[in-house]
Amino acid sequence: MLRIYEEEKEIGSAASAILVPEKAVDEAGYIVTMTDTNDASSKHEFHAMAQMAYFQFQDDELKIGSVSGTICVDSGGRREHIDSGLVLYRDSEGGFHALVHDGLNTKKLLEAAYRFCTRWVRLDI
Repeated sequence: MLRIYEEEKEIGSAASAILVPEKAVDEAGYIVTMTDTNDASSKHEFHAMAQMAYFQFQDDELKIGSVSGTICVDSGGRREHIDSGLVLYRDSEGGFHALVHDGLNTKKLLEAAYRFCTRWVRLDI
């Protein structure tokens, strides 16, 4: 399982996560994906996550946490972080959660993740 932290305080665990820094709204190449099971179907899982989260957000069903500190995602051997942006993650029961830095446009960040994952699947990048 992946571990999610704000600064050094553990927030929870995740099976998969999409890290969307603020600058990814303009340049999608900064988006990072992480999963505890990295296999051939992972890109499809990320696409489904991004799509479902975006639709849940539109329907006011997505759980969104507000944060002010650096968000870190740790997989044991790899640790990624963002200082300003969004982390979308799926828990072990399949529920989606989002952590967004204060004052950022959640919709734009979710759109960036959705576009990135859609292109990844369609273009196989």
